[in-house]
Amino acid sequence: MTVPAQPIPYDTAGSDTGITPYETDIAQAAALIADPTRAAILRALLPDRPLAAGELARLAGVSAATASFHLAKLLEGRMIVVARQGRHRYYRLAGHAVAAALEALGLISPVLPVRTLRQSREAAALADARTCYDHLAGRAGVELLDALLRRGLLVREKTQSLGRTIPSDSSATRFEVTGAGAMTLGSFGLNIPDLRRSRRRFAGECIDWTQRRGHLNGALAAAITARLFGLGWVEHGPRRRSVRITAAGAAGLADTFGFRA
Repeated sequence: MTVPAQPIPYDTAGSDTGITPYETDIAQAAALIADPTRAAILRALLPDRPLAAGELARLAGVSAATASFHLAKLLEGRMIVVARQGRHRYYRLAGHAVAAALEALGLISPVLPVRTLRQSREAAALADARTCYDHLAGRAGVELLDALLRRGLLVREKTQSLGRTIPSDSSATRFEVTGAGAMTLGSFGLNIPDLRRSRRRFAGECIDWTQRRGHLNGALAAAITARLFGLGWVEHGPRRRSVRITAAGAAGLADTFGFRA
């Protein structure tokens, strides 16, 4: 029997305790992530695939007991959730907010140099196409957003803050689906009204840490990516979060969105 994990949404943090929010305690979250073993565990969970403790211990290069200790800390800090399936326990990130925070940290973190041929191939695969939690990233994600904007299926909204536009702030970027976009995305198999009703942001932007340009995020990006997998237009690659665009996907993406893989 599977017991589904029930993450506590970050946008309602404090509501279950009766505490009125004043500020966010970034030091607490930062301390959890700062430990190298916990950072490795969180990085391993970025593809949004549930993993058992033994697999996470192997990926982090630590013993089972050490992994168990750090998993307990991450559970306590609401960074991850756990689901039980029979005698086994599977872990995953607590939600897209955690994944977005980890990706954002990558933009201000020093890079690790490639030291082996395997690392070189893995780095190339991740830069080309990967998942950023539940949506497409890497060169493929950036160029898909470019294609959606170029075809007029999405338009970038100007976000105002204190009466001024902040064009360089990716966290403030919002996209809106045009009339043509609603028709195209509807034919593609998406229910745009349902996606708008999601508690999650509808369509925003992440600055891609490998491309240093924006790719689409939010409920719309997750739905597009899920549909790409469902159609067999993309498939999981052999290396970590990497994905590959299939031959059918290359043709379908070109016809539907004007994206040349």
